[in-house]
Amino acid sequence: MPRMLDVSDDVRAEIGDEEADRLLTGDNAPGAYDCTSCRTPGNTDQERTSTVLFVGQETAVLAFAHATCVPSQVVPVSEEQLRGAVRSITAEEAADPLMDPSARPAFAAAPSGYATPSSGYAEAPRTRTQTIQPPAQSPERAPSPQAVLGVTSGVVLVGAEARPALVVEPTAPINRPGSSQSDDFLTLLAEQGFAPVVDLNRPPGPNHGWSVLIAMGQLHAVLMPSAHGGSPVAWWQAHRPMPLSEGWRNAVNRSQQVMLYAAPAGTIGTQPREDQLRVALDRAAASGALAGASMPLAGT
Repeated sequence: MPRMLDVSDDVRAEIGDEEADRLLTGDNAPGAYDCTSCRTPGNTDQERTSTVLFVGQETAVLAFAHATCVPSQVVPVSEEQLRGAVRSITAEEAADPLMDPSARPAFAAAPSGYATPSSGYAEAPRTRTQTIQPPAQSPERAPSPQAVLGVTSGVVLVGAEARPALVVEPTAPINRPGSSQSDDFLTLLAEQGFAPVVDLNRPPGPNHGWSVLIAMGQLHAVLMPSAHGGSPVAWWQAHRPMPLSEGWRNAVNRSQQVMLYAAPAGTIGTQPREDQLRVALDRAAASGALAGASMPLAGT
């Protein structure tokens, strides 16, 4: 039975016409699946569904998403991230062999050389923090080698609407060589298109060309325009895919926008609950120490 699948030209070019046609005719596509973007159930027999191909240097994974969440596309990710995701998914399946198959996200049987994991994902706590190396900067803007970035995900009330947010905070001041300031982080953000946030009841303005890469229900990177044109490059990239809570994924599915807030070292701190995170953000905004931007999911 033909499926309600969208296969973009880019995906077709990667998997080949024969495999693409098998997907469209239903020979090699699931019925029910969990959306790789919002993680809520979908069905290729009942609603438009996008094929999403995650491609590493040697491995590729074919997944499915609601067409209303993301279009059919090829998403480049590092080989390490892709293999790590496959290993974690396979480990979960081995740990819980009695898991109801209907609860697992469905992946197509891919052509030779393509990995096809088939189990669920671990849930994250209400806020999730990961500490990683700072984003790449040009040499004259290189941050202190001691500083790393902590990134926390949480759902933040903006006005009357729950919005998915990422909060970035270095573990130490970031300075450009020769600067007389104690911390250049907000200045560097302003030069990259981020604006001061003074009121969290209003969403920050867009930073055009920037986007958030979510793959297989996990945060992989924040992307920025390339200085040389062409494909976006990673401004921040997780050294390990960061799980996102169900509430966060549901919120981003509704809004299709992510609020990214950033503050200098020591401003926000570790906040295990989302209400505490909002209080810390309000405090940072009131003191003039918060920058932000809204940005879409990569590929939308």
